[in-house]
Amino acid sequence: MKLDLRGKHALVCGASQGIGRACALELAALGADVTVFGRNADSLAAVRAELDTALGQAHGLLVADFNDNAAVKRAAEELVLAKPVHILVNNTGGPAPGPAHTAEPAAFLAAFSQHLINNQNLVQTLLPGMKAAGYGRVINVISTSVKQPIPNLGVSNTVRGAVASWAKTLAGELGRFGITVNNVLPGATDTARLAAIIANKSAKTGKSPDEVIEEEKSGIPVGRFAQPEEFAYAVAFLASPSAAYITGINLPVDGGRTLCL
Repeated sequence: MKLDLRGKHALVCGASQGIGRACALELAALGADVTVFGRNADSLAAVRAELDTALGQAHGLLVADFNDNAAVKRAAEELVLAKPVHILVNNTGGPAPGPAHTAEPAAFLAAFSQHLINNQNLVQTLLPGMKAAGYGRVINVISTSVKQPIPNLGVSNTVRGAVASWAKTLAGELGRFGITVNNVLPGATDTARLAAIIANKSAKTGKSPDEVIEEEKSGIPVGRFAQPEEFAYAVAFLASPSAAYITGINLPVDGGRTLCL
């Protein structure tokens, strides 16, 4: 299997922790030069220091607040002037929970801007380099809600669905250039975000955190939460030459929790 990413440059968004960090580590382990992207320079520097350099890679970091579309685009434009990007991992924090019918319209606009508009700006900025190389991988970390809406995540369900349709459209447009576009859908993954969700549910229901954890695990056929690196393995495969004929898919990495096909 062709998993060697030497000579490829990956830009990983939201790489300071959790799933983004795990993706950056795995892509570096396969030989890619990795630029970690997020808003906390100190956290990103710590992750960059962890990245494998055994194959002679040169890793970097990029700082911008993803609530500021213009800043994200400027940072990416500066990056590609120095080094074209072949692999883009779009990953950023999800909107606040709550029902769709009580959400303020501004919440939908903010989430659309943070997710889809940033993704669009990044793809447009990186696309010339991918086309020139005849190799591109756009991998969006979204949610299993694109297959099965998740209760109490009204804004997230809506915006993640928009990103999934955007990605499917791009896959049809860019395949002839050697560029694939795929979505990877995390289930319950052992990250700081999951810990916060469990704490929030515990506080609202009066159940202990352990009771909430067991309740959450009971709906997962494999009976446990994912580790971030297990999600990263799927991302790394889709980033590799071996995945050149896979595009336009939604890949759940959820231990079988999603009930639909």
